[in-house]
Order: sequence, then structure tokens, then C-alpha cells
Amino acid sequence: MSPKPWLAALFLASSVTSVPVAAASSAPLAFPGAVGPAAQTPGGRGGQILRVTTLAPDGPGSLKAAIETEGPRIIVFEISGVIDMGRRTIEIKHPYLTIAGQTAPGPGITLIRTGIDVKTHDVILRHLRIYTGVDGQPKRSGWEADTFSTVAAQNVIVDHCTFMWGIDENMSASGPRFTGKNVEEWRKGTSRNISFSNNLAAEGLADASHPKGEHSKGSLIHDNATGIVFYRNVWAHNVERNPLIKGGAQALMINNLIYNPQHRAVHYNLMNLEWVGHDYVAGQITAIGNVMRGGNDTDKDLPFLMLGGDGDLEYYGKDNLHVDRHGAALPEFGRYGETKAKLIRAKAPLASTQGYRILPVRDVETSVLSTAGARPWARDAEEIRVLFFIAEGRGQVIDDEKQVSGYPKVKEVRAPFVDAEWDLATMEPKSGVYPGQTAPLPQENLSARDRASRTGN
Repeated sequence: MSPKPWLAALFLASSVTSVPVAAASSAPLAFPGAVGPAAQTPGGRGGQILRVTTLAPDGPGSLKAAIETEGPRIIVFEISGVIDMGRRTIEIKHPYLTIAGQTAPGPGITLIRTGIDVKTHDVILRHLRIYTGVDGQPKRSGWEADTFSTVAAQNVIVDHCTFMWGIDENMSASGPRFTGKNVEEWRKGTSRNISFSNNLAAEGLADASHPKGEHSKGSLIHDNATGIVFYRNVWAHNVERNPLIKGGAQALMINNLIYNPQHRAVHYNLMNLEWVGHDYVAGQITAIGNVMRGGNDTDKDLPFLMLGGDGDLEYYGKDNLHVDRHGAALPEFGRYGETKAKLIRAKAPLASTQGYRILPVRDVETSVLSTAGARPWARDAEEIRVLFFIAEGRGQVIDDEKQVSGYPKVKEVRAPFVDAEWDLATMEPKSGVYPGQTAPLPQENLSARDRASRTGN
């Protein structure tokens, strides 16, 4: 039986924004704490302000209509609640876009029965919840949406979002493997310069409607994608791909938390069947200060990093922690498949780490559980449940959102967006207080029974 949401205490950070870092250039940061090669994108900065005023899936005032508007634009919200897309994926096709979920009144915006595919460049997505779900579809019947993915996109920032109940992946960067005649052209033709920071990617559904059967997957970085950054994210209760880096791809992982991976945590695979007729390209992973902690579903002796396929992987690892559910050390490296792929250990990072604040690994779990996910100043019941279960060593891989609580039902709230109250360059509130944030911030949200037991009344 799943726990009652009100039994969980509320995680609250001393700072609800990203950890401040130095700018990589003199260009203004996309928002305080923006990091990585994609962080220099302006998104929709300087464009028109588009107000979302309805929770309808489309039509005037809808999020979909604002996304489909051309030209630089910043999407703000004068309404909060649940947007039900009815198993239709949202596609972002026009560049120079900022979706500022932090502007919504409390409790914020939650999208259900959908996913988002970014198919363009220069996009910033912040403080949204996307809960895909199987929606009662028969097992292996074909509904296979990613909760979030880029598709041959570039210069994209995905920050402080919650992605749950994906049918394919929860949080990915994808695109075609081979566009052009050489490696440089291949990499230009797929996703590149994508930064994922402070996100929660949890409970990818296992035996659901995906036509391949079991498909609880965290993140897929497709072949030849480059400039991919994972900074301060949480993966929880995904069977595999936490993340999976495919052939020739390049990824930087700093201060992430991987909890309860079942069969694979981080893994790399260049598959011969997918590269027939093309020369292999070595992939690259730089992993610094990441934590992998086993849970109820984690295979015995599961390694932090596994290598499959035929292509070689260049790897730099430093200060990573990998333990089972009882704190016993797990292996750093393992294989799935007895192939010729080689792990080539590098003596220095393979991607730039300039501008990042890198925490010691023993500080990572406490820190990221406080900040990961959408609107950490006002968590919803699902985020509270998942994050507290991580802290307590509980939770499991699921097949259906109904095994936990089902799609949320949230009362609609309206409030005007007042331009003068926001820094339109960073989309941060000038007051430092976000919509729906209470002051002083409570440390726990106790049930009446728990409160009585602690006070003696």
C-alpha cells in the first residue's frame, strides 16, 4: 500500500535556486546558477511576454498556443493547476523560448498524460511538473511517450523540473545517429549543448504500454550527442538508463544522485547493429562527485558504470560513491555482454568543469534532495513522497501510476503576472519570494497524529 502524502515531511532548501556559479563568459546568465555549455542561450529573453490564462490543452490563452507562437517569447502563468493533454505530446518547434513555470501562482503547473519534445534551439524550461502515466492503456499497446526529450535540438536548458511516470524515457536528449558524411556532421545533426540541472526523474513505468515490454528508463543520450550536462539531478526507481550514453556521445555528470536503479545505473553502449557501415567513435563520460545508492529493487553487486556493445568508452571518474541499500560498497565498473569494447581511463576530465560548484560526495545527497525538482519552495504530494522515500531508503519500481496515487487533482488558482515584480532578464522575482512560497518556511508538514506524538498532547 502506498503511503499517505500527508505523512511525509516537506523538504525545503535554504536556497531554492541553483547553486551559484561563475559565468563562463561575460554574457548574462540565463538565470542565477545557470551552468554548462548550453547555459549561454538567451532563451526568449527580450521577446514578447505571453500569458497562460487557461488550463485547457489548446486554444487561446493555453500553454500549447504560447509554445506554438513564433519569435522570441517568455511564457508566464496567471493560472496554476493541472493541464491534461489527453495523451498528446507537446512539440516545441520554434526557437528562442523561455517557459517560466516559477511565475505560476501556487501550487504551480502540472502537465499530465503528455510529454514534451524540443525540436529546435535556444530553449529554457524551468519549474514544470510533467507526469506522463499509462492512463489505463493495455500493456504493450503502443502509447510510448517520453516525459521529456530533445530531438536534434541545441542550446537547451532544463532546470528544476519534475519528470515522472515516463513510458519511454523520463528525461533524454535524442536525434538521428548519422546526418552527413563524417563525425562532425553527425554531431551537428543531433542534440548538442543540452544542460539538465536540478531535475527529478523518477518512477519510469516498467511493464506498461510500451510495445517493447519492460521500459522503465531514466535518461537516454543518443548516439553522437555532445555537450550533454547532468548537474545536481535525481534519478529514482528506474530499471535502467540512469543515464545510458550511446555510441560516440559525450556527457558530463556532476553531483547527481541515483537511487534504486534496478538492473543498470550509468551505462554506455555502442551497438554494432546500429552502426553497420560506419566507423566506431569512442564515447566520453566525465563523472565527478556522484552518488549511487541501491534500494529495494537494485541487483546485488550492481556496478556504478557498465559497458556494453562494441565501441570504446573514454572515462574520467573522481569522488563518486556507490553503495548498496545497507551502505556496503558496490563495484565501480562492470559489463553486460562479452564484447571487445574497452574502458579507457582518462587522467583528467574530458569536458570542462569550469564554473561549476562541485560538492564533496558526502554532501551531495542532502543538498540535491533539498533542491531537485519543480518549485522546491512548494512541493506537491508526489515529490514529497518520492524524495522522502529516497531519504528513508524506501520506494520501488512501478508499472502504473495508480500503484502510488494516480494523476493529481489540484484546485485551480489565478493571480496576475506583474512585469514590474520580476527581473525579465533572469525571470527571478525581485523580492526573492516566489509565488506560493510561505514565510517563514516550515521544516515539516506533520499529520495530526505525528504532531501529537511529538508534543505529548
